[in-house]
Amino acid sequence: MELFETKFRDSMKSSVPLLDKITAYIVKRKGKQLRPMFVFLSAKLCGEVNDSTYRAAALIELLHTATLVHDDVVDDSNMRRGFFSVNALWKNKIAVLVGDFLLSRGLLLSVDNKDFHLLGIVSNAVREMSEGELLQIEKARRLDIAENVYFDIIRQKTASLIASCCACGAASVVQDKDIQEKMRLFGEYTGIAFQIKDDLFDYGTPGDIGKPTGIDIKEKKMTLPLIYALNNTDRSQKRSIINIIRNHNEEPERVAEVIAFVHKSGGLQYATGKMNEYKDKALSILNSFPDNEARRALHELVIYTTERNK
Repeated sequence: MELFETKFRDSMKSSVPLLDKITAYIVKRKGKQLRPMFVFLSAKLCGEVNDSTYRAAALIELLHTATLVHDDVVDDSNMRRGFFSVNALWKNKIAVLVGDFLLSRGLLLSVDNKDFHLLGIVSNAVREMSEGELLQIEKARRLDIAENVYFDIIRQKTASLIASCCACGAASVVQDKDIQEKMRLFGEYTGIAFQIKDDLFDYGTPGDIGKPTGIDIKEKKMTLPLIYALNNTDRSQKRSIINIIRNHNEEPERVAEVIAFVHKSGGLQYATGKMNEYKDKALSILNSFPDNEARRALHELVIYTTERNK
């Protein structure tokens, strides 16, 4: 990971001082680095880490960072991981251009090194992420999402990127398409479990409610605990809850009503059960590989995604 950090910083270098200043700011405030870890561990599970693996990890981080910068502009968000976002400090126009720059650096990193197979995997993930976001926006207007549509959204929005991490890691060390697909599916199942865990945070977890945030409700996002609760209540209650989400989502006491409704309806238990289903599917694929250090580390990563507390 230390060597990757150096290579990743080098891949972002520019001759424009303003760009260097902004990309240095982004690198300093990077998150848990889960995605590069998935790339490296998937590569180690299937073979030996090589230069192509480092480029795969850098490509994914460049494209992922580009989408985050653009997301903050789209969402008009001034904060990212507790720090000011790029658009908050340098305004929207510069933020969009920085996102475009990072996107182009990722593309060139692959093209210059003829990693077309990796570029194909990651480009497909970016397409799916965009489609997932648009599908969520389209469905949010109606506030009546079926469970299968919710899974389509999170598979595209979140799981597709983790799936591409695992597929790229494998593709950087083996040409076997079956192994690459197996790892892609492992990443997809892990990503779905990861997103359900995120959705649970908004309501607090069963038995340890803590301080639910209600952010998804304020943003009119229909997540699995709420979808289940709405699908298992009478028409009058459903109308009442949807009315709160549509018209009173900025009022803390009304948001608390929705959270209490989801708790009472067993929405959290249901979503936790689904999360564990996907976790078990991911581990089942992982356990089909020979036991080694990488497999054990990936096992820990999957457990972390479903048991983390933030």
